[in-house]
Amino acid sequence: MAFDLSDPAFDTTSPQVHEAREEQWFVETNLGWAVLRHAEASAVLKDRRFRQGNARWPAQNGIHSGLFSDWWQETLLSLEGEDHARIRRLLTPAFRSRTIAAMRPRFQSLANELIDGFADRGEVEFVSEFAEPYAARIICVLLGLPEEEWQQVAHWADDLGRSFAVDVASHVPRIETALNGLHAYLEEVVDDRIARPRDDLVTTLVQAHEGEQKLTRHELGVALVFLAFAGMETTRNQLGLALRTLLAHPDQWRLLGERPELGAQAVEEIMRVNPTVTWVTREALEDLEIFGLHVPKGGIVQVLSHAAGTDPRAMPEPGFDITVLRAPHLGFGAGVHHCLGHFVARTDMAVALPLLAHRMPEATPDGAGEWLPVSGNTGPVRFPLRFTPGVSRPADDWLTPPDLSGSV
Repeated sequence: MAFDLSDPAFDTTSPQVHEAREEQWFVETNLGWAVLRHAEASAVLKDRRFRQGNARWPAQNGIHSGLFSDWWQETLLSLEGEDHARIRRLLTPAFRSRTIAAMRPRFQSLANELIDGFADRGEVEFVSEFAEPYAARIICVLLGLPEEEWQQVAHWADDLGRSFAVDVASHVPRIETALNGLHAYLEEVVDDRIARPRDDLVTTLVQAHEGEQKLTRHELGVALVFLAFAGMETTRNQLGLALRTLLAHPDQWRLLGERPELGAQAVEEIMRVNPTVTWVTREALEDLEIFGLHVPKGGIVQVLSHAAGTDPRAMPEPGFDITVLRAPHLGFGAGVHHCLGHFVARTDMAVALPLLAHRMPEATPDGAGEWLPVSGNTGPVRFPLRFTPGVSRPADDWLTPPDLSGSV
C-alpha cells in the first residue's frame, strides 16, 4: 500500500490510514515514508539523526529557484544547526508563556467584540467574521501593528499560506506577490521601531538585531514575514477545525461553554484529533535504522499528526473528550523544531473557544462549508453556522488566567 499525500482527494484522517496503522507503524508515500503510530512518531521527531525536512518542499514540487524558493530556505522551518539555534534563541523571549499570558484580557476583549458583531443575527460565516479577523488582529497586537490594517495583513498571510498547499507550484506567483508586499510593509515597521522603540515584539527583535549575537537585518525581515503569516494562518485554520470538531460533539460544546477552565484542555484535544498541520516532515542526516526501517541519508519521513494522535496504543480510549488528559499530541511538532509560537496559539484558542461556546450554545453548521484538502495544512475556506441569537455577554472575569508560576 502506498499513499499519495499530494492528491487533493487524499484524507490523512481516513479509515484507509487507520487500517494501515493497524498493519504496521509506517507506510510508503510519494513523499517518503509516513509514520502512523504515536510512539514511533514521537521518537522520529526527537531523533537528532533527522533534520527538519521542509527545506526540500519547494524542490519536491518542482520549484528550484526564485523568490519563494530562496525565502523558504531561510525560514526557521528550513534552518538547522547553529543558525537555527541562534535565531530561535533570539526570538524565544518574545514568546515566553508569561509574556503571552499577559495578553489574555486583550484576547478576550477581541473575541467578545467580534462575537458582538453577529450575536444578534443568529448566523455567522465563521471564517471571515471570526477566525480570520481574530487571528490577524492577534498577530497585529503581538507585532505592534495597527489593528485597523488587519485585513491587508490577513490577505498577505492567506496568500503565503498557499506555501503549505499540496498544489503549491500552481500558487507561486501569488505567494511571491504576497512575500514582496508583506516584506516591504514590515521593513517600514522595523525602521519605525529603530527610531521609536515600543513595548512590542518587533522592538524586541530589533533590539536582538542590535545585540551581540545579533540577527542580521535580512534575518530579521525573513523572521518577521514568517511569524506574521504562520501565526495568522495556522490559528485561523485551527479555530475552524476546532468549531467543526466541537459541534460534531454537542455535549462537549455545551460543557465547554459552561466550564471555561476547560479551554486549554479543549485545545489539546482538538489538536490531537483534528490538527491543521496534517503531517510533519523529517529528513535523515545519515543512513540509519529506526524500529527496523532502513532510511538512507536524505530519506524523507512524514509524521501523520492525526494518525499518531488517535493511535489506540497511546490513547486506549481515543474518542473525543475535553475532560481527559492524554499523552502529548504532536500537532506542534517535537524536538528542536517544536513550534516556537505554541504559547500564542494555545492561549488565543483557549480564550476564544469557551467564549464562542458560551455565547452560541446551540450552534450548528449551516451546510457543509468549504474546506481545504485534508493533507498538507488543512482548514476551512467557508464555514457558515446557525445559532440561537442574543445570548448575554459573560462577565469580564469569566475567564480566569492560568497560574503560570514557575513557567518560562
